[in-house]
Amino acid sequence: MVGMYLSGFGNEFSSEDPRCPGSLPEGQNNPQVCPYGLYAEQLSGSAFTCPRPTNKRSWLYRILPSVRHKPYTAMHCGNLTEKWDEVEPDPNQLRWMPFTIPKSSEKKVDFVTGLHTLCGAGDTKSRNGIGIHMFTCNTSMVDRCFNNSDGDFLIVPQQGEILITTEFGKMMVEPNEICVIQQGMRFSVNVFGETRGYVLEVYGAHFELPDLGPIGANGLANPRDFLTPVAWYEDREVATGYTVINKYQGKLFSSQQSFSPFNVVAWHGNYTPYKYNLDNFMVINCVAFDHADPSIFTVLTAKSSRPGVAMADFVIFPPRWGVAFMFESSFSMAVTKWGLETCQRLDKSYYQCWEPLRKHFDPNWRPSKQ
Repeated sequence: MVGMYLSGFGNEFSSEDPRCPGSLPEGQNNPQVCPYGLYAEQLSGSAFTCPRPTNKRSWLYRILPSVRHKPYTAMHCGNLTEKWDEVEPDPNQLRWMPFTIPKSSEKKVDFVTGLHTLCGAGDTKSRNGIGIHMFTCNTSMVDRCFNNSDGDFLIVPQQGEILITTEFGKMMVEPNEICVIQQGMRFSVNVFGETRGYVLEVYGAHFELPDLGPIGANGLANPRDFLTPVAWYEDREVATGYTVINKYQGKLFSSQQSFSPFNVVAWHGNYTPYKYNLDNFMVINCVAFDHADPSIFTVLTAKSSRPGVAMADFVIFPPRWGVAFMFESSFSMAVTKWGLETCQRLDKSYYQCWEPLRKHFDPNWRPSKQ
């Protein structure tokens, strides 16, 4: 049911497909016999023993369990990588021209095969780091879904809307909106033409709303404006095989099963996918003089273990720049070989745009008398 959502950030939600009323168990998470003969599964986004404010989990009630699949086998990773040392470091300011979207008449490319890692740092095994990816695609994922065991995806469509089907329901995400698919959640992406966007991946942390401090109770991204999909399921057998693609320790693996994984009839919990419209961001800025730090425009943050230091921030600059955005990180990121060489979109003349800057220093200048 596209267009129907639950409002709030990190709330305790519950949803059941209206085709199966009463499919959520009452008073129990894991009864011996679930309504409609469903299987109960818990999806954990944190350790069981995390304090309540940071404890993330959801219960899903599905037609067949997610464990029923053939063994995973390694598959070609394309330009998705965690190799941060494949080229020498480059300390220069870098800028890229728009990334080319392949023509569907020449080659069919879906969301997964269209993922390209631009830069990153850290390590998925130790769950401490980030990756920044581009996606350029022209066709929908058919009988294929993706599951990231390494971290969370914050997806920013730049051209073309995307319809994301998850185990929790469906989300339509358009340019000027973002969505977050958290670790361990299966999803599939439908596109409606040539599509391009950005992905910020964080390992070992989840995105949070930034603290407001002296701003007060309201401002920036308000919790009520985040939207979580409502339950939707399909009971569909796939005779030719359904492919589940898993990103694990920086590599891709695929598995086959005979049914759609989007068979969750009902669910409840606080660990969900969600989307947000950037038009709803409440801008706080200076009204007299000087310029505030860009942290005042933070939409979401993934905190590091150091107080006040983010692993990654998603920051926007409305409305003067038409909602430009920034992925900001405390990591010293390395650019991949694809980003520096293979993509052939690096603007090697970027440094020249600063050349016209001239010296304006006047040693004879004196403050005017008041």
